[in-house]
Amino acid sequence: MTAVALALAASLTWGFSDFGAGLAARRVSVFLVAAGAQVAGLALVGTIVLAAGQPVPSARQLAWAAFGGVAGILGLSCFYRALAVGTMGIVGPITATGAIVPVVYGVARGERPDALQAGGIALAVVGVVAASLEPLPEGGRRVGAGVGLALAAALSFGCSLVGLGRAAPGGVVWGTLTMRMAAVPLVLALVLVTRPALPAAARGWAWLAAVGLADTGATLLYGEASTHGLLSVVAVLASLYPIVIVVLARVVLSERVAHAQLAGVGVALAGVALISAG
Repeated sequence: MTAVALALAASLTWGFSDFGAGLAARRVSVFLVAAGAQVAGLALVGTIVLAAGQPVPSARQLAWAAFGGVAGILGLSCFYRALAVGTMGIVGPITATGAIVPVVYGVARGERPDALQAGGIALAVVGVVAASLEPLPEGGRRVGAGVGLALAAALSFGCSLVGLGRAAPGGVVWGTLTMRMAAVPLVLALVLVTRPALPAAARGWAWLAAVGLADTGATLLYGEASTHGLLSVVAVLASLYPIVIVVLARVVLSERVAHAQLAGVGVALAGVALISAG
């Protein structure tokens, strides 16, 4: 149950972070959003490492974390841009399919979820996709807007989850720090090349920092969850964040929620119940 609770907490936190990032990406450059979030996250996890004094992991574990960081920043850049040009309820479920990557990886490495967990995984993936697919509002963006970016984000996020899952046994905090250290130079280079307009008010910078702190907190929660349960299980639970995005989009942006979406939420929650019972 510890792994389930941590993974669900990671999903909830990622939902808030990604919703905030999607709003920010409609006002400033996606690269600036990613840079602000990553730098804030690096500051947070760097402080934790210094305070905790944990031993340095093996080079192999650090390499996996660096791989996860590079894949993650590529995924974030694609995802934030997709949220900016597309509809959140279409982009969200596509990116959620990235959970299939660690499931396939875990099974290939010998993980064998029991029958209840396997059924729960299938229901959770189907449910989150159904819950996030909203009807296109009149005068809204094209259905295809951001789809290619969302697919690229899904693959990148899946690879990032695998990387952090492999690095976590050497220390979740160290793994998260290495991910941020690998990602920050890349995204700062993109900012220097593109030279985006900077937020004029301190509130804009504070918003980006809040997004980064939430994203890093979710990463820490997921990393810890991966040390307590099967990667193929916790990755799916941590990928339920599109449901949070849909709820926030409904409450904050007044986006429509169709009956099929509500049914999808129910299916996803049934999947969570099966995984928890397994």
